[in-house]
Parts: sequence; C-alpha cells; structure tokens
Amino acid sequence: MTGFDTNHDDPSKVSPLATDGDIPHDAGNDVKLSSRDQREALACEPKCIICGRYGEYICDETDDDVCSLECKQSLLCRIAKSTSPVGGLPPPRKLPAADECFYVRDTGCVSGTPSLASDQAESLRKKLDIHVKGDVVAPVLSFSSCNLPDKLLHNIEAAGYDLPTPVQMQAIPAALTGKSMLVLAETGSGKSASFLIPIVSRCVSHRLAFVSDKKNPLAIVLTPTRELSIQVEEHAKLLGKGLPFKTALVVGGEAMAGQLYRIQQGVELIVGTPGRLVDLLIKHEIDLDDVMTFVLDEVDCMLQRGFRDQVLQIYRALSQPQVLMFSATMSNDLEKMANSLAKATVVISVGEPNRPNKAVKQLAIWVESKQKKQKLFDILGSEKHFMPPVLIYVGSRLGADLLANAITVATGIKAVSIHGEKSMKERREIMQSFLVGEVPVVVATGVLGRGVDLLGVRQVIVFDMPNSINEYVHQIGRASRMGEEGQAMVFINEENKNVFAELVDVLKSGGAAVPRELVNSRYTAGFFSGVKGSKKRKHR
Repeated sequence: MTGFDTNHDDPSKVSPLATDGDIPHDAGNDVKLSSRDQREALACEPKCIICGRYGEYICDETDDDVCSLECKQSLLCRIAKSTSPVGGLPPPRKLPAADECFYVRDTGCVSGTPSLASDQAESLRKKLDIHVKGDVVAPVLSFSSCNLPDKLLHNIEAAGYDLPTPVQMQAIPAALTGKSMLVLAETGSGKSASFLIPIVSRCVSHRLAFVSDKKNPLAIVLTPTRELSIQVEEHAKLLGKGLPFKTALVVGGEAMAGQLYRIQQGVELIVGTPGRLVDLLIKHEIDLDDVMTFVLDEVDCMLQRGFRDQVLQIYRALSQPQVLMFSATMSNDLEKMANSLAKATVVISVGEPNRPNKAVKQLAIWVESKQKKQKLFDILGSEKHFMPPVLIYVGSRLGADLLANAITVATGIKAVSIHGEKSMKERREIMQSFLVGEVPVVVATGVLGRGVDLLGVRQVIVFDMPNSINEYVHQIGRASRMGEEGQAMVFINEENKNVFAELVDVLKSGGAAVPRELVNSRYTAGFFSGVKGSKKRKHR
C-alpha cells in the first residue's frame, strides 16, 4: 500500500486476533482520519509516534508508526519545519515524495503543506456537518498541517487549543489562501481563532518578507461591541506573543489620542468597533493602504445595530483586501452585505445557521410578567436549579440595574449589572470578577449577547425575551463553549407573541418541551395544526 501501510502487513508488527480473548479487533478497512477515532494501544501493540495511541499504520516516508491520517500529517509537517530555513516558515521546495503519498498530497493553501485528498475531505466534511460553496481547499486535522510558524503553533498550544474545532478545520486553511469568505457557525464554536490564526500567520510572513521601517496596519477586525473587541484583541496578543505582531484596540470609552498614538507607532492588527474607527479616519490621517485582511465578526449583529454604512465607509478606505465575515445566523441583509464587499466569496457553514447550539438544553417557562421576579428568585434559591456562574439577560439598562439589586436583596446572592452606560473601567472589572468566580450572577443587556467568550458560564436565563429570535439564539449560546453542555431557561408570556412561532420552531429543533400555554396560543395555532394535519395525511 503506497504511502500509508497498515501494521498488519508487516509480520514483525502483526497484532493478535480478537479470538485471543483480550485484544480488540478493529473492524473495517477505513483509515482513521483523526487520533480521536483511534483506540488506545495495548501493551503488545505498536504506538503512534505522535500521540501514543494504537499505531495501526506505518508512514512510508519515515517508517514510523502512526495512528491516523492526522498524526501522519503532523509527522510530515514536523519534518518539514525541522528543515525550514526561517523560524518555522515552510521550506522553498516540497517534501520528498510528498506528492506520491496515498491519502496525502500538496495543496494550494501553503507551499509544502500536506492535505486530505478530495474523497477524504468530503468524508470528513460529511462527518462534521461542514458545508462549503465555492472553490475551497480541503480541511485540516491539526493546526500543524498549515505550515504555521513554530512560535505561533507554540502559542496556539499555550492558549489551550488541542485540536481544531470543525469550523477551524475548514476556515483556517481556506483563509490562508487569501480568498474572501463568509463563515456561518454556531455560537461558541471557535470562530475567533478561525480568523486570528490566519491573520497572525500572514502578518508575520509579510513582515519577514518585506522588512521596512514603515509599519502600517496589515489587518482590521471589526466587532459590534466594545467587550467583544477587547476579547478579540487579548486573544490576538496571546497568539502573536514573541512574534513581530502588535495590536491596537480602537473602541469608544477610551481616549482617542492614545489609540491614535499606538497605531502611529506601528501595528499589524487593529481591532475595534465601526464607530470609533470611522471617527479616527475622519479626524486623523491613518494609512490603511497595506491592509490585507478585513474581518467582520458577528456581522449580522453589526447590521442589526445599524453599522452598515460605517462598515462600508471603512471598506472604501482599503485597497481591495481579503474580506472575512463571521456570523452565527444568516439573513437577507447579510447576504447583500457579502455580495457588496467581495466577489466570488467562499461560503462555509457548520451545522444549521439560525439554530441554537445543540449542546445547550433549552427550558421554556411560561410565567406572567408580574411573577417573573419571584420565579427567578425561586430558581436562584434552589440547589437543584441554580448552577453558577449564571448570566441573566434583560431588555433594558434600567432593568438590569434594578434586577441585579433585587436579586442581592431577596436572595443574598451577589449580583451585578453590566450594560452600555457603564464606563469601560467598570465593565472590565465586572467581567473580571465574573470570570474568576467572585460574582456568581451577572444581569446584562444585549451587550454580552454576541461573541463574548464566557468560559465558565453553563447557565443562561433569558428574563426578558428579545424581539429577535436570532438574538435569542445568540444569548442562549453563551451557555456552551466548544460543545460543552449547558442550560438555557427562557421566561415567556403573551407579551412575546411576535416571536411565538419562531420560538416554537427553535425549541422543537433543540428537542425542548413546548409549554402548554404556548401550544394553545392562538398565535401558534396554525403552526401546530399544520403539524398535526401533515401527520394525519401521512397515515392515510
């Protein structure tokens, strides 16, 4: 078998058969794509040189035992980097005989990078529910498969990333090609790293290739909120640590002079909100001619908040950059925006857009407005139902302040509020206290509904149902991070009738029970009668 032999073909490495009683037999002849698909090695079996699992295969190029295609790619990339002339960048020529490898071939992503063959790529996409539209390179199974600088790979590992998530598997190699993309994936799926890793890699490569005293920004990331911008910039700093990669944060609530000075000193990446960056462009001269990558994170939220004209104004100040748009939901406005910013945009989606994260278990509670506070206090006072840290969403800034105070007084549980009227200093201190566990409950407006990475949160309570079902999907998505299970409770009553039909659809798609009052409501009568009617016709 050329390029990827099984150990069963080597007499010296034949494993005992399952009939021996204590040795599991691996059914099927499909090559394992990932080390996660491979079992642990027994004492008498060969072990993978990369991860230590069952070394079912032998890599022809090195004669080493490997457990899967993923680990073979990692092995070949490790060899490539060991011969690289500059800081982990890919060598100028292909790996010896790499183009002859069965299951592994060269890709157009980065010179010298091993990639999945087309049939293996399709199999992986189907397994992970990845859908692509346009000319897209194959997904990768490990971060080392994209010939990233060694220091960046070290930073990725130090940041806590083990293996890429499904959206990262496809979006990172696609972004490295320089093509414009629209990426749709559920909240908490790892979208930020999907654009930050390619940005750091491309910026570092550019700085090494074109040494100059003039260091204009090379990339811009726009987000709809200050909190999300702060988080993205901090994440970028972690990934770019020790590399020629500096960042500038451009948001309201901070002195504009300091932000301008930092940009003028030379940075690779600007992260900010549309309004503040437009202010800087109008009032001061900022050279954005070198920007290669323009990212719109949570772009659907930016459109909902009325940032469309500001985004277009910033885009017109750039020189035909790669445009990367990321969102958890899809809309007609988003599709129009994508068409106006870039041609031949590659579309990548993971799972179903506009659907809640499947790891979040939804619980809809019908409760009249006057009883909502008491119902909340009952939940927070229950050992069974209270799972701190808890994030509670309300519809107004005043409501956030009042509810946080009421929780503290009525239950004795420390609760604080966060919203747009608080200063950046206050908001940062509140977020820090919440994330380290000093404050078990935060009551927030939609300012924390988009993109913000709340790692410890596993319970979200939607006290005031938003007017947009997409906003609801984002809010409950805070209860899960990277597929970890979480719980979302939502209070509903007749005041939310404008979203009843969509809410029923979302609840049913997530396998959640629909309250009797919602089923019997005249605003959902058509929905349920249609379902029942279709079932009757099916049985005729």
